[in-house]
Amino acid sequence: MDRKSFIKKAALGATASAITLTGCKEVISNPGASSKETDYSKKYKWNMVTTWPPNFPILGEGCNKFAEWVDQMSGGRLKIRVYGGGELIPALEAFDAVSSGTAQIGHGSAYYWAGKIPAAQFFASVPFGMNAQQVNAWIQSGGGMELWRELYAPFNLIPFLAGNTNAQMGGWFNKEINSLDDIKGLKMRIPGLGGRVIERAGGSAILSAGGEIYTNLERGVIDATEWIGPFHDYKMGFHEIAKYYYSPGWHEAGTALEVFINSGIYQSLPYDLQAILEAACARLNLYMMTELEVKNAEYLAIMREEGVDIRTFPTEVLDALKALTAEVIQEMTDKDPKSAKVYASFKAFKAMDKDWSNLTERVFYNAIS
Repeated sequence: MDRKSFIKKAALGATASAITLTGCKEVISNPGASSKETDYSKKYKWNMVTTWPPNFPILGEGCNKFAEWVDQMSGGRLKIRVYGGGELIPALEAFDAVSSGTAQIGHGSAYYWAGKIPAAQFFASVPFGMNAQQVNAWIQSGGGMELWRELYAPFNLIPFLAGNTNAQMGGWFNKEINSLDDIKGLKMRIPGLGGRVIERAGGSAILSAGGEIYTNLERGVIDATEWIGPFHDYKMGFHEIAKYYYSPGWHEAGTALEVFINSGIYQSLPYDLQAILEAACARLNLYMMTELEVKNAEYLAIMREEGVDIRTFPTEVLDALKALTAEVIQEMTDKDPKSAKVYASFKAFKAMDKDWSNLTERVFYNAIS
């Protein structure tokens, strides 16, 4: 598109926006629908099942806020009751519960469903992949969302971006990690592709819900665990029972979180309630990202003051894990056409964005460090 065409298109867009705003009472969510089709007296009651412990800071609390926002925006027409993991169903059964219609809506992260849909992991986190801002861009504007919804459609689910942990820490260990040999025989709580990489390195990856991690680490069921970052890790008390806290979170540089809704139930809603749910997901996405940025910075300072032994993985270890990541993904995409299709999109977007981010953010971070 040349300069004149670009400016003309922008001007037309601004005019259209002005027309839409001045005549907003006539605008409806679906051009083929009539406002008369909506029964504004009808009310809906939904259950939301989550993978987080009940009222878990930021993540679980965010789900509570999501329900409040939907209630407010819908004028009380759509009420959602939030259940933490284990309150209504086990945490890691949320996907099945919403798929079957036992619950209408859920919240979690896509790598928890790797056993059902291997390709789903690309919509949570890829080791040495992209940061939160890049993941958001790929999914929302770079073609990822279409692939994600295609992937979930056979399970009667519609996914929405609804949170991101930002860059995570590498985890808590009761032994020093000085070489890849130190991972051999290690029992670590770590989900998704990161867990596959740990297994390739000679360790054991164990998937457990958040509420079980402290006890498992304390009793020696696991030797190490990753979770999120300083805020949640401190609140979970991991610094009391583990010796070393490692950075960076090579496995989760920007982990996307999701709302997933039973597709039949969602499609049966009036169009305005569908739009309200989508808007609430977008608000939840921003809420979690900003809250975590603030709290992790605050609690990192607290950990330093309390003498937590914070370390950085040696470059040799990170290089080795990166090489193993490539092997794991290659093996996965060779076996699973859906994973190959999704990863091709992920990889292409990352390659396209690399030059831009290197020219801007990488230079900026190096300048201020």
